[in-house]
Amino acid sequence: MNTRPKTPLLDTVDTPDDLRKLKKEQLRQLSDELREEMIDAVGTTGGHLGSGLGVVELTTAIHYVFDTPTDKLVWDVGHQCYPHKILTGRRDRIRTLRQGGGLSGFTKRAESEYDPFGAAHSSTSISAALGFAMANKMQNRPGRGIAVIGDGAMSAGMAYEAMNNAEQAGNRLVVILNDNDMSIAPPVGGLSAYLARMVSSSEYLGLRSMASKIARKMGRRVWGGLEKAEEYARGMVTGGTMFEELGFYYVGPIDGHNLDHLIPVLENVRDSEQGPVLIHVVTTKGKGYAPAENSADKYHGVAKFDVVTGEQKKSSGGPPAYQNVFGETLAKLADKDPRICAITAAMPSGTGVDKFAKAHPDKAFDVGIAEQHGVTFAAGLAAEGMRPFAAIYSTFLQRAYDQVVHDVAIQNLPVRFAIDRAGLVGADGCTHAGSFDITYLATLPNMVVMAAADEAELAHMTYTAAEYDDGPIAFRYPRGSGTGVEIPEKLEKLEIGKGRIVREGTKVAILSLGARLEEAKKAADQLEAKGLSTTVADLRFAKPLDTALIEKLMRSHEVVVTVEEGAIGGLGAHVLTYASDNGLTDAGLKVRTMRLPDVFQDQDDPAKQYDEAGLNAPHIVDTVLNALRHNSAGVEEARA
Repeated sequence: MNTRPKTPLLDTVDTPDDLRKLKKEQLRQLSDELREEMIDAVGTTGGHLGSGLGVVELTTAIHYVFDTPTDKLVWDVGHQCYPHKILTGRRDRIRTLRQGGGLSGFTKRAESEYDPFGAAHSSTSISAALGFAMANKMQNRPGRGIAVIGDGAMSAGMAYEAMNNAEQAGNRLVVILNDNDMSIAPPVGGLSAYLARMVSSSEYLGLRSMASKIARKMGRRVWGGLEKAEEYARGMVTGGTMFEELGFYYVGPIDGHNLDHLIPVLENVRDSEQGPVLIHVVTTKGKGYAPAENSADKYHGVAKFDVVTGEQKKSSGGPPAYQNVFGETLAKLADKDPRICAITAAMPSGTGVDKFAKAHPDKAFDVGIAEQHGVTFAAGLAAEGMRPFAAIYSTFLQRAYDQVVHDVAIQNLPVRFAIDRAGLVGADGCTHAGSFDITYLATLPNMVVMAAADEAELAHMTYTAAEYDDGPIAFRYPRGSGTGVEIPEKLEKLEIGKGRIVREGTKVAILSLGARLEEAKKAADQLEAKGLSTTVADLRFAKPLDTALIEKLMRSHEVVVTVEEGAIGGLGAHVLTYASDNGLTDAGLKVRTMRLPDVFQDQDDPAKQYDEAGLNAPHIVDTVLNALRHNSAGVEEARA
């Protein structure tokens, strides 16, 4: 029988100030309503579900105990932040999540004062929270830094670098380790909850402080010995010795769904002078929603779904996803070549490495959220004669750029970079868009950079990379499904630095790189309808350029347009540099470059994003026509 009051508590809470007016015994009901609201919202929009469900009680408790937004709360990563958004004045817009003009799927500074730091790439929270804590300390202002970091994010070295520098922050810094998968905790129950409350209590900490003062007066050796004895005694019953060694006072583990355990511990930490403190909270990903709890991935990322049944409304059929084409192609190549292996950084299914791992489990490596290590690991493999493929999202590869330069390119090691999510990515927005890889890779000596126009080209490029041993090679491909072209059984080893003519014309040449090829062909059709004979070339390579093909087209066409799904400094810049260096623009040739705009584009439907970016067929047509008008005006002016 439903005994819930007619007016839900959640309706009375717009901000944490409202939340803090509730009685503690009301927080259980509020958390249940918050969980239901989140499930219904994500069922409408799709998005990240399991992580948020796991932190409903934790979110409620943090905002209830701490003085947000004066205390700066940083979520790591932003997948966990949906309940936080509902409690911080954004419930009325929660069904716009990840939609054009709606709420971001991650924390975002421009969205709310309760989002002090944008967190869409993981393992940054402790560094940022430490920055907030120290800034307030140095300016003698109130305010802590509170980092909620998922256990997966603790696989990245940056988290430990931050912890190693946190001592000066004292009680200004609180780190909450949300342990929902790694099983790094001993069993959680009444005893561990009691111990956590005890070691975080003011009585215990006061006694500890007094004992420390006495021990210091007795001499450095006595004080040091007693301090270590106390640390290891607590470590034996509560765990956390590693965190103690990094300078943190460890509390936990505690049940992250039990508010009777959470609230007293958080209050003790808030009121203590001990610090910095790490609170170890154990949660269940997908908590409170049976379809998520029973799913292998805990409904980490979902499409729109039926809230009652949990059935996701995914489209069926159609062309295969690019990452699956890559993974399955690589697995087939590895059947014949024992040197092939694959590395992913915590994204096996997102990159297609799970397909490879199923066929070759001993040659697939998930290094966790540690792209830097993954790239240098691949370099070591390559140096010893293996053929490693580092399959990493474009936006995540940015984190390992130093390793790409120093450990791979300078040493000219044949690491193969399979760069997923190239170009715009839709609902995940600018933090996950692959906008910069052409620019940051094509500038490097020794590097080969390819871009796949369709799934067949991706298969050819995977084979080409496998066979290329002369140095590093990268190939990029977009998120989502392919174009529907058939992938041939016998793959082609592409000639390095050679493009292909897709259709021939005489007046206009469109030089396409990557997945805008279909739009380039549509533009050519529209230009032909206007009487403008158009050539379309798929350059395939951003580096090395097919200079023979480019020079031929520039000498035989009136207008040349480059099209790429990348930021300024990529293909267009390289083509213009070559044309300038070789005097190809001296005879009145009009060259135009089309690329992503110099902005960070917010989330939207991918087609709308490319429309906003000006990279669809009508924009290519307009670019050509404007160039021709400019040329005609120049000719008329010269005649006058």
